[in-house]
Amino acid sequence: METPTYIKALLTNNTKKAQQARRVWSIDLETVWLPFFTATNTMGDTIVPADALGAPIRLAYNQDGTVKFSKGGRPVTKVAKDLSDNIRLVRDNFTAGLQAYAHGVATENPEGYKAEIAKVIEAGQPITTHDNAMLQDAYAKLMAEQVEAELKAKAVKESAPAAEKPKAPKKPKAPKAPPAEPPADIQGNGVTPEPEKERELVTA
Repeated sequence: METPTYIKALLTNNTKKAQQARRVWSIDLETVWLPFFTATNTMGDTIVPADALGAPIRLAYNQDGTVKFSKGGRPVTKVAKDLSDNIRLVRDNFTAGLQAYAHGVATENPEGYKAEIAKVIEAGQPITTHDNAMLQDAYAKLMAEQVEAELKAKAVKESAPAAEKPKAPKKPKAPKAPPAEPPADIQGNGVTPEPEKERELVTA
């Protein structure tokens, strides 16, 4: 099986230094997607609406029709739906092409494909083992630091003097009522005086 030309083209370094621009599916919109779909429209292979190519970036709106802003205060933008749908179609077909090529090689040259798999597994095993060991060590150190921090916080809390609870203000005592004056017929000791006995008349 000979490698298809489009696969060789994918593996050839023909790219220029990337510029900061809007990307769709990690591919520059202005320098790749717009010229590509302009060409496919020209050849009659696609019918992407002219307004989608003329204004590919649109403002996003809320349900009430107001402009949508991000939490950082910037206006939210999106790619025109007709253009986005065609980009998704290209992406899906591209992915299917890569899968079909891999399947074709594995089918026509199974021994070579299996040997390549064994080679990459063997080459990657030491790296995977090293990374796993480093990750376990990092987790152990992280856990030890967390435990140490918790113990220090607990020790500081236990050594700190307990805060005194504020005492509730004493309620003012109600003034005592003055003692009631005893009735006129009651002496100060509370004993009612006996009536004086009438003197008996002594007859001669």
